[in-house]
Amino acid sequence: MKFHRILIANRGEIAVRVLRTAARLGIETVLAASEADLDSVPARMADKVVCIGPPAAARSYLNVGAVIAAAEAAKVDAIHPGYGFLSENAALAQACADAGIVFIGATPDQLRAAGDKWRARERAVAAGLPVVPGGFVGSEDIIKLVQSIGCPILVKAVGGGGGRGMKLIERPGQTRATIELAVAEADAAFGDARVYLEKFIERGRHVEVQLLGDGARVVHLGTRDCSVQRRYQKLVEEAPAPALPEALRMRLHAAAVKYGAALAYSGLGTVEFLADVEADAFYFLEMNARIQVEHPVTEAIAGYDLVAEQIAVAEGRALRLVQDDVTFEGAAIEFRINAENPVEDFRPSPGTVTKAVFPAGTGIRVDTHIESGSRVPPFYDSLLAKIVVHGRDRVEALARSHAAVENCTIEGVATNLALHRALLHDPEFVAGGVDTAWLPRFLARTML
Repeated sequence: MKFHRILIANRGEIAVRVLRTAARLGIETVLAASEADLDSVPARMADKVVCIGPPAAARSYLNVGAVIAAAEAAKVDAIHPGYGFLSENAALAQACADAGIVFIGATPDQLRAAGDKWRARERAVAAGLPVVPGGFVGSEDIIKLVQSIGCPILVKAVGGGGGRGMKLIERPGQTRATIELAVAEADAAFGDARVYLEKFIERGRHVEVQLLGDGARVVHLGTRDCSVQRRYQKLVEEAPAPALPEALRMRLHAAAVKYGAALAYSGLGTVEFLADVEADAFYFLEMNARIQVEHPVTEAIAGYDLVAEQIAVAEGRALRLVQDDVTFEGAAIEFRINAENPVEDFRPSPGTVTKAVFPAGTGIRVDTHIESGSRVPPFYDSLLAKIVVHGRDRVEALARSHAAVENCTIEGVATNLALHRALLHDPEFVAGGVDTAWLPRFLARTML
């Protein structure tokens, strides 16, 4: 089935990203936008815009009924959910199936198994993958569960990712208050208040493997390292994961493909691992059953348009590549530019962008939804742009990154550009292979 018209149920840079590929493929686009986004860059790019509700996400981007109603009114063939919001929501995927609309993503059953983080963990155990000690909140006495795992412990949202609904329990006395905060945040972000606990391993590296499947066959598209994080949200991503022993990388590839095959996975998905390089070990964390924010670094080294591949699978086509076809060229680094102030504990900075100048040149790509005059509303994620730099190797990618970040200017709202400039001058970051606790240590000794 060739799609003629799709509805994009998202906003920001991922909406722009999907719009561009759809236009290249000759697919008409309808943007589902809240009242806050009706004058946005994505709204001007789409062939048609449908308002799905007020600015609050719970009444617009998280409203399954409103999204389906917009899709039916626009007579679309399919819905692309982007990332975040309803992208891993089995209820939306099921509603699409019931309405005769294709959901560009995993099937409802796969979302229940993989998009649900706790079920994904159980599937990993069944598939023979190692997991971090943990437990589901509500399955047993919470105090006994905390005692059995041992602090520090992460509270994680069952229904989504991106750091939302994720909180750290450092001492047993913090347990109930921390879980309550995580529950409230998870409910607001994903419409799903369920959370689970997992042992926090401080010096591990966040390494993930990109998968693409068609329900019959699964291939991997290499590793990414996403260890530079603040508040469990990624700031810098690299492909391939640097300073990773090749034997460990191969084992990660194999484990991810094994997991995807066990699900008979269809579409784009990412299997996330915590890697302990010194111990030559890794642990399954979760599967993101959707496109990732950091997908451009994989596109840069693998040479595929992942949104186009995602759409092709949703149209019912078999994978257009086999594992032996997948080769990697060079290294790529992605810098997330957010409207937030690192000096003030990354406080969000909504407002109006008075000036926006982005870098260009060989090996430089910018994914963004802002321009001079764009409003940054206070209701959503603070991501403004992604600067993606590709080089023949990591040394060249880092060299190009200096120029790319230096030549980016955003005024009117506070941003984390100064942080990225400082990172590029830090010897540990330049060497590669930092762990997930590295950024707080870096910030503690750095004056931005």
